[in-house]
Amino acid sequence: MTQTAETERKAQHDAKGRAYATGHRKNAIARVWLKRGSGRITINGRDIVEYFARPVLRMIVNQPFAAVNGVGSYDVECTVVGGGLSGQAGAVRHGISRALDNYDPTQHKPLRQGGFLTRDSRVVERKKYGRMKARRSFQFSKR
Repeated sequence: MTQTAETERKAQHDAKGRAYATGHRKNAIARVWLKRGSGRITINGRDIVEYFARPVLRMIVNQPFAAVNGVGSYDVECTVVGGGLSGQAGAVRHGISRALDNYDPTQHKPLRQGGFLTRDSRVVERKKYGRMKARRSFQFSKR
């Protein structure tokens, strides 16, 4: 994207002044609404501390805000379905990054450089017949 194209992008807000984006990671999908506020993050109607009990998952969710120096200045409301907690945290992070980009296009460059706008395409490899798991084979017995 050229410099002129970046400045031409416009902020996308709904009637309530929120930016919307969808985030994906593994089998998890997060729908994220972001607006200026006090830093409150709500996931599926529950507070982030209640939903993501592990500090590592909360740190993953807050990484995009640290990249744009916006910790505590945005309210986030999101719904997450599918996958496990780790995939859901990654999906919320991806959604927040895209919502920040939609809210203020000038923040595109630090988000892109941090790798937050790229969807992590790694998913679980399927199990094959004749094997225990995707690659693990049954134990070989010579006799």
